[in-house]
Amino acid sequence: MDKKILVIIPCYNEEDNIVNTVENLRATCPEVDFLVVNDCSTDSSAALLKSHHYPFLDLPVNLGIGGGVQCGYLYAVRHGYDVAVQMDGDGQHDPAYLMEVVQPVLDGIYDMCIGSRFIKKEGFQTSFMRRVGIRWLSGMIRLLCGKRVLDVTSGFRATNLAMTAYFAQHYATDYPEPEAILAASLAGFRVGEAPVIMRERQGGVSSIHSFKSAYYMIKVSLALIIDRLSIRKVKGGRA
Repeated sequence: MDKKILVIIPCYNEEDNIVNTVENLRATCPEVDFLVVNDCSTDSSAALLKSHHYPFLDLPVNLGIGGGVQCGYLYAVRHGYDVAVQMDGDGQHDPAYLMEVVQPVLDGIYDMCIGSRFIKKEGFQTSFMRRVGIRWLSGMIRLLCGKRVLDVTSGFRATNLAMTAYFAQHYATDYPEPEAILAASLAGFRVGEAPVIMRERQGGVSSIHSFKSAYYMIKVSLALIIDRLSIRKVKGGRA
């Protein structure tokens, strides 16, 4: 492969999952590079990364998922990667589908391609209430920018050099996946999806659960509205 691909793996307290996640990626896609971004984990994640000699950034303070991924985008830009791929460290994203997400970017079809579990509706589909929330956010994004994306909270996504450079400078810091879709679409980038099959979290605890899901929905909904008011919409081009 003549294109440089970097897989960014955000990691916060993923001691149960991170080694299997990395080893599955290495076995399935040995041609790509990867970088784990350890977001100030309080468990043994950092020790595991060191003992396995994985390339990783060890953040001195917790930046959240958005800040951690943005560090990965900065790294990708500074080291000249053609494509950056975000892949979660909890084992949900199957590296067997990595090139399904990357290929539309390499082919110039999309600036950002999102791995969607809802196109073919196979594999783990998440809980009913989360699906309701995802559909709500999908509807909001379509209303605010006219872009229809089914799996708006998917963290399995690939970006080309221009999109990566944009996100290296402009990226939401908390739960950024829906906001990134809106921001990219309003800035004139081409956003699309590719079908993937996801797995259930392999261990540990998700950061979005119980009453926090309602808080997440309210917060992201408000953030999307604010983004729509603050980001200049570009017609036929990019910001």
